[in-house]
Amino acid sequence: MEFKSFEHLFLFELKDIYDAEHQLVEALPKMAEAASNKELKNAFNEHLKQTKNHVKRLEQVFETIGEKPSRETCDAMKGLVSEGEDVVKGKGDSNVKDAALIAAAQRVEHYEMAGYGTLRTYAYTMGNQEAARLLQETLDEEEETDKKLTNIANTVNEKAM
Repeated sequence: MEFKSFEHLFLFELKDIYDAEHQLVEALPKMAEAASNKELKNAFNEHLKQTKNHVKRLEQVFETIGEKPSRETCDAMKGLVSEGEDVVKGKGDSNVKDAALIAAAQRVEHYEMAGYGTLRTYAYTMGNQEAARLLQETLDEEEETDKKLTNIANTVNEKAM
């Protein structure tokens, strides 16, 4: 990896999160199917719709810098998705499995929040207010999803005990 400029770093990080969101578009339906708690299943399906919008929003960010949307493999998301797939395939008590699904999903959310927060700050630093606004919008949604998962976990964890 070569760091040619701050703008190059921004583009690299943008491509990385773009790939991460694409990976999630594929992973979320499996997580929704694996969930037994109706509220959790609905949360995964709702977040899938949001994630598809996140992809579109990232494409708008690419436009703001005059670049075509492209992906840089996000190895971190690959690992998080792989861990989630292990949970999806898991057997046993459905409430405990739901708790594990929430844990896997929240790891993803926290990774995304870090990525979007970084990109938003980079965009502000570069003076790209439109990109910063778009990235903040997604960051807000990721934070809301994390809070929703925490609320669902309060019920699921009680049942899992």
